[in-house]
Amino acid sequence: MQEKKKREVIIACDFQDASGVYGFLALFGNERPFLKIGMELFYAAGPDLVRDLKSRGYRIFLDLKLHDIPNTVKKAMAVLSGYGTDICNVHAAGGIDMMKAAREGLSRPDGRDPLLIAVTQLTSIDQRRLKDELLIDRPVSDVVSEYAFNAKSAGLDGVVCSPLEVSAVRERCGGSFVTVTPGIRFSGGPEGDQQRVTTPRAAKELGSDYIVVGRPITSSDDPLGAYRRCVEEFEN
Repeated sequence: MQEKKKREVIIACDFQDASGVYGFLALFGNERPFLKIGMELFYAAGPDLVRDLKSRGYRIFLDLKLHDIPNTVKKAMAVLSGYGTDICNVHAAGGIDMMKAAREGLSRPDGRDPLLIAVTQLTSIDQRRLKDELLIDRPVSDVVSEYAFNAKSAGLDGVVCSPLEVSAVRERCGGSFVTVTPGIRFSGGPEGDQQRVTTPRAAKELGSDYIVVGRPITSSDDPLGAYRRCVEEFEN
């Protein structure tokens, strides 16, 4: 298991193809920010992009949110373990047995396993959707903390949650449990399809270990400046 680093910005590279990623990263010169590769980009560019970025010195959060029966997830994670990624994830809603299977599949012979985290509730889900669409009557923070506890029980390293739920996760799972928090927007910026959002500074105050920032950086007129602003507000 890799040692987590307290407070770090991860850029969500939600581009349509590899050329978009390389064009974006050219703006950063010799800087090597932590990158998130999600489904859109991975389905377009595949594992070759992941391997190439790793060879160039980038750390990678491979955000594929596996959610299937335990055996299928275990076999899929065994494939992903060969990519050299730094963080991988599953959906906590798949249950404890599925998460245990993911942990087994991701294990590497040298013991240098990626961080394995579980998505609790997407930041596009608010209390109304939780109740009316998912038929869960409990408060969002209760659901997130319980899913986090299941992830810890399964041997995972942490969870994806909103910064608003970090304190509930800490209370349930302890201070060493990793929290990776999307739903980050600059003060006054558009929220888009996110519902449970905060600023980088607020995420720091709420105790997030990592923040995942996409459009506020990638759609900015000055992506490098926006990234440095996130680092200044969150890490420093």
